[in-house]
Order: sequence, then C-alpha cells, then structure tokens
Amino acid sequence: MWGGRLASLLKVPRQLSGSSRHRSPWLPRDRRTVLAAAARWHHTAPESLKCAWQLHGDHLELRYANTLMRFDFVWLRDHCRSASCYNAKTNQRSLDTASVDLGIKPKAVRVDETTLFLTWPDGHVTRYGLEWLVKNSYEGQKQQVMHPRILWNAEIYRQAQVPSVDCRSFLETDEGLKEFLQNFLLYGIAFVENVTPTKEDTEILAERISLIRETIYGRMWYFTSDFSRGDTAYTKLALDRHTDTTYFQEPCGIQVFHCLKHEGTGGRTLLVDGFYAAEQVLRQAPDQFELLSKVPLKHEYVENVGGCHNHMIGVGPVLNVYPWNNELYLIRYNNYDRAVINTVPYDVVHRWYAAHRTLTAELRRPENELWVKLKPGKALFIDNWRVLHGREAFTGYRQLCGCYLTRDDVLNTARLLGLQA
Repeated sequence: MWGGRLASLLKVPRQLSGSSRHRSPWLPRDRRTVLAAAARWHHTAPESLKCAWQLHGDHLELRYANTLMRFDFVWLRDHCRSASCYNAKTNQRSLDTASVDLGIKPKAVRVDETTLFLTWPDGHVTRYGLEWLVKNSYEGQKQQVMHPRILWNAEIYRQAQVPSVDCRSFLETDEGLKEFLQNFLLYGIAFVENVTPTKEDTEILAERISLIRETIYGRMWYFTSDFSRGDTAYTKLALDRHTDTTYFQEPCGIQVFHCLKHEGTGGRTLLVDGFYAAEQVLRQAPDQFELLSKVPLKHEYVENVGGCHNHMIGVGPVLNVYPWNNELYLIRYNNYDRAVINTVPYDVVHRWYAAHRTLTAELRRPENELWVKLKPGKALFIDNWRVLHGREAFTGYRQLCGCYLTRDDVLNTARLLGLQA
C-alpha cells in the first residue's frame, strides 16, 4: 500500500539497483569485472530454479520463493542462530557483533531445498532456513506490512458493522479481549459497552490491555468545560479534528474516552481515519505525501493556569513512515498546537503549505467524518497515532473521564493473543 515510492525515498544509488546486481561498488572496476565474469548461479537441483545463489565479493545473492535477496557477509555471520551465537531460550544474541571481522567471507556455501549452510574461515557453520531468510531479508520486508489495517471513511466503517464488545466479555474472557483488539488493530477505534459509568471502572477497563501512561494531565482524568487547564479542550467550543500530544517527543499511543454524564445538547465526537486520508494524498499527489513525511515540524504546548506550569515541545513530520516499505505508522496532525515553522527553509515551506492543504482537504471531506454520540456505559478507545478526533460544540454540563495508554503494552497484549501487531 505504502511501498510504491520506496526507491525514490531511499535514493538508492544506481550501482545498487537490480540492473547492476553483479557489480560490487566497493571494489575497483577491474576486480568487479573479474568477479562478475566468475559469478555463476548455483541451483539446489540441476533442473530446479526454486532456489539459486551466487557468491559475490562482499555478499551472497539468493533467489528463492520469487524473491531475489542480497545478504552482506557480516550480516550472515552476525545473525547466526547456532547455540554458541544465539540463546534460543531468551531470544537474545550471544555473539559479540563487534568481534566479527568486517572483511569476513564464507569458506564454503551449500544450499539444499530448505536450508542455507555457510562455513566460515574458523570452521564455524551457520545454518539458515530459506523461509526464515525470505521473512527476514530486506527484500522480504519490503513486500510485507508491519500492521495489517482496514482503511475507512464513514460509509466503509458503517457497512463493516464492527461490533462493540461487552464489558464482561472484555474483562473476563480471552475471546472478548481478542475480538476487541482485532477491531482496534484493523480500524484504529473500538468500543466497549455496558461499562459502569465511573472513573474507577473505566480505569479497570483500561488496565485490561495496558499500563496507563501518566502525563502532565495525570493518570486518570476528569474532563469538564471548567477551563481548569490551558487547553481549548476544556471549553464547550467545537474542536476540529486532531491527534493528541503532538507536542510530546513520542505522542501518546492510545486514548480512552468514557462519557460519564451530559445534561445538555450537542457534543458529538468526530472520528476521521488519518491513514485513509493520507492514502488518498499518496495516490493523487505522491510528491506531497513524500514532503509531509520528510519535513520536521515543532509542536508546542504552553500553559500557566493555576498550579499547572508546562512547556512541551515535540518534533517530527506530519506523516511518519517505515523507510523500507513506506508504510505509514503515525500521523502527527494538530493545527492548534503546531508551533512556529522555523525548521523549514523558505524554498520548501510554500510547497509544504500546499501539501498540508491537500491533506487537510482530505481530512475534512464530509464523507470521511464518522460522528458518534458518546454516552454513559460506552467507552471508546482511539489509536492516537492513526485516528483524528474532534467534537461539536455543546451546551450544559458534560463530564468525561479517560486516560492515555502505552502503545507498546497494547500491542504486546495483542501479540500474546496471536494477533499481528
């Protein structure tokens, strides 16, 4: 999905491209010519092309399962899974990487139908399963996504009829917890119903999947329109779509909302899939997507209200991608908290504004807006790295409670239940 422009983003030199795979750019031209002429494909069976390999001056080239892979010799020695190099009980490396000779080359190479065997100059033998190499090679990773997702606008989400999970099932069964987490991972939002509308019960709910992240707002917080904090959120005004804590170096991963009471009108919650909007930008204006993923910006939060004195600054691009496959993993979008743009030269800033306008237009399309009325007993979990939230203005007394969760712990819980996260 996100990998179409990887080559241009990484700016791979021509000598490393597939058309020049027989040349090693780190050797003199005459030696490269000799090595290229000497290189031959070796097959696991005379008439089979399922697996074939070539040994080059500084790397091994392996073709398997329709994937052409290149492995640096030091990498191949460093990742050895033998008992003396890797502790299978702790899943930790035992080999001292710094002790590996940077000029190391295998003394012998053999490949059968399932395994690569490398014999090193000291006689040590390294074995790799071919499937493991496909999964863990750079070329293999480029073809995979880290986090499978379903991108949505309002209609897609409604048609999916994603069910809420009952509170008791969520708290007491692995099946209910797994269903909740699967919904959350795929859509970036998930609901739990029939929650007792108290801060204490909401805290128990949150702790089912993660440690609660304590921030400048505390651990669990009550949220009213008393302007007790120096933030527009603590008013009755409408809030445009945004992600929270963009002014943290690491924005909070998950946000929990539970409306405990509302005696008045309005106050619906707005949800927008930021990744869906960014995907439209990637398709329509890939150069602008690239710019939004590269230009670093400051976000800032300053408050001096009552006993609260804080000055937070977070730095990062609006779109954050994994560089090997261009997969988006975090959107940092908050027009309220974006600081002075002084990290961008004048000849780039105008193009950045144009790109920001394109993304904002996508985020503000009515068809991308999912409006939800929060009510007592229904808790909402939001992936703050993906889904933007906002609200319409409201009247009367409205009280919410909630918290931030540590992203690592949520993903850890999902993996322990067998989900890809």
